[in-house]
Amino acid sequence: MLVFFLSFLLFYLWHGMGITIGYHRLLAHRSFKCLKLAEYFWVLGGYLAFQGSPIWWATIHRAHHRYSDTELDPHSPRRRGIRYAYYGWMLQDGYANHLDPSIQAKDLVRDPIYQFLEQDGDLKRAHFLTFAISIAFRIFLLLCFGWEVALASLLAGLLVWQVPLLLNVVCHIPGLGYKTYATTDDSVNVWWVALLAMGEGWHNNHHAFPGSARSGLLRHEVDLSWLTLCLMKKLGLVSRINEASLQTIVEDKPRTKEAA
Repeated sequence: MLVFFLSFLLFYLWHGMGITIGYHRLLAHRSFKCLKLAEYFWVLGGYLAFQGSPIWWATIHRAHHRYSDTELDPHSPRRRGIRYAYYGWMLQDGYANHLDPSIQAKDLVRDPIYQFLEQDGDLKRAHFLTFAISIAFRIFLLLCFGWEVALASLLAGLLVWQVPLLLNVVCHIPGLGYKTYATTDDSVNVWWVALLAMGEGWHNNHHAFPGSARSGLLRHEVDLSWLTLCLMKKLGLVSRINEASLQTIVEDKPRTKEAA
């Protein structure tokens, strides 16, 4: 069982930060720049957590920020209800009229690997490919390393898959967390989501400073993904990294009355 638990922990970290570091902070927001090999390492970790095409993911997330908690937000619980915000938005056959990857994710469309995973915008085919590759990866682990490692990876991937879906709901319902910055959307910081999501639960901070690679801004706001990026920078794997400066935090984004 020790092999299972250690494997689960390692895969949870890889798959989890594959989403936070790879899909979110790198591809969706370009909040840092790293070696291409490091990019693919993290994006693969997220992809194998059933996240779907990186182009699709980034397009949806960029639209979420642009239209946050409005009618055009792809997964706002305020506008469409909790069930739709949790999973209903993933069941669409194609992109909504206001979403165009060739415009909103043109930096990713140029990558041949991401183009292949996108399957020419056929979302059903792209989602099927995600599940097929993710299951094939676990079969490979089963054949090479045994059932404990394969099962640990599968369970970690399935659990991590649910975390950003949960975040889309919980971190956009006022009253379930605290709002440090006076953003125009419903985003709130939720500590236990931050623990599950490697720092992503400091969601109000993120909406206040979406271009920052650091989401945990206050001393108590632990951000494991940010700490990992700092380590990568020291190792020479990251060449540029954006961080909301203290002056920006204090002057540019007014705090709410509760946080003042």
